[in-house]
Amino acid sequence: MRKVFSLLVLLLCVVGSYAQCPLVNTACKAGEKLNYELYFNWKFVWVKAGTATFSVSNTTYQGEKAMRTHLITRTSSTLDKFFSMRDTLIAVTSPSDNIPLYYRKGAFEGKKYRVDEVWFSYPEGRTHLKQAYRNPEGKVKHGQRDFKDCVYDMISMMQRARSFKLSQFEKNKRMQFWMADGDEVDNVYLEYRGKETVKQEHSKTKFRCLVFSFIEKEGSKENEVVRFFVTDDDNHLPVRLDLNLKFGTAKAYLSSYEGVRNPLSSIVK
Repeated sequence: MRKVFSLLVLLLCVVGSYAQCPLVNTACKAGEKLNYELYFNWKFVWVKAGTATFSVSNTTYQGEKAMRTHLITRTSSTLDKFFSMRDTLIAVTSPSDNIPLYYRKGAFEGKKYRVDEVWFSYPEGRTHLKQAYRNPEGKVKHGQRDFKDCVYDMISMMQRARSFKLSQFEKNKRMQFWMADGDEVDNVYLEYRGKETVKQEHSKTKFRCLVFSFIEKEGSKENEVVRFFVTDDDNHLPVRLDLNLKFGTAKAYLSSYEGVRNPLSSIVK
């Protein structure tokens, strides 16, 4: 699974028959905008690595109302000297129940550019994927897959997780997902770790949070790719993410927000 800061997600109806396990969207709406600051541990010192913006808007898809989610990540001018990154992720989902319809990731990392695309459809109650991956040399690989189970992309999985109810979780409970990109479908896990109070970076604001781990398996080995902290209210805003990357560790902090759907009752007074 190709990932750098785009895991910031990891942690945010169209007519048809769905195998996609619909879940009522209670957490986000058009107009929501979340801004993040990204930090990387460089030789035991935390340096600002860039920014990320997550935004939600209304759109149409194949003539039906839909929700469009953007995640844009950019490295800072300091980090650009060593490694430049410009990633744009787009997900289109059904507005009422977060069913994925289309996903695209355009990634410019270092001096290489690649594109992942996934088109979702649901014939006869199954999940059908059309996938396309453009590698840095410009060659495009196409593929199609069918599943009986639910399948998500990086963004729609996060949006779905934001609408989970706490009653669904017990500490250390683990849920399994299929997650697709342009040429792969990976088996990934989400594990609930419990509750924790988290202070917003460069602010006195504190949030009561639910803590989750995003886990990938490589053979018999498990890797916690990201641990994320979401507000313990009906918004489930990701306020902090701790990322374990192959070349080091990184953190993402929520720096500002607007247009949230529900009251932020998780703020500690």
